[in-house]
Amino acid sequence: MSRLWVVVPAYQEEDRIGGTLRALAAQHDTDFTLLVVDNGSTDRTAGLVRAFAVGAPFPVHVLVEHEKGVGCAIDTGFRHAIAHGAELLARTDADCLPAPGWTAAARAGMLASRGLVCGHIEARHDEHGPLGRRVFRALVVLGALFGRIRPAHRRRHGYLVPYRMHAGNNMAITAALYEAVGGMPRRPSPTDRTFINRVRRHTTAIVHRRDMVVQNSTRRIRAYGVLGTARWYLERGSGGRGVDPR
Repeated sequence: MSRLWVVVPAYQEEDRIGGTLRALAAQHDTDFTLLVVDNGSTDRTAGLVRAFAVGAPFPVHVLVEHEKGVGCAIDTGFRHAIAHGAELLARTDADCLPAPGWTAAARAGMLASRGLVCGHIEARHDEHGPLGRRVFRALVVLGALFGRIRPAHRRRHGYLVPYRMHAGNNMAITAALYEAVGGMPRRPSPTDRTFINRVRRHTTAIVHRRDMVVQNSTRRIRAYGVLGTARWYLERGSGGRGVDPR
């Protein structure tokens, strides 16, 4: 059994998860176990994953988590992986496309730091043109800046390191650290800032790797608009919209 497990939470992703699975199959480092956590989908999400598993270049498992919320799905998946021998954990989402060097970079980052590795996110090239991708990047930069200057994130509140932007759909963490900080908050999105702040209170072992790249879906921009998405990244809520932009 591989030391590295990749966990992918999924809900109603029959239209997109095929791309994610193909991107994972195209990794340079395929010495990992894939666990897709189906958060109660009623479409073909789980069936597509099981069909992919037949010819996949790595072991594939499907786990159903009926408690709603991305935090619940991730925490259940990570703890299942740890219980089955995982020492290294990486996560992306079922609407994302990891670059071919993603698992290799995640593994190298965890082995070097023994901590949390934050990757680099870009907009999916098949969803928007250059302008849309620049808007997405600007929103990410805005969210990162807000996180750094937000008073609640300052080190006087018990944090050991400055705030760093953490994209939940492109992260990796050792199993030991995940358990030590109490895991992912079991709630609907957003969970990313809460989780990285748990890590910041526990360790200085937080690194960023620009070669750990994931193309991120921009469907939230289409669903919320630019201003609504900015509110989301700035933790000002979804403006009355649901947290799921599908």
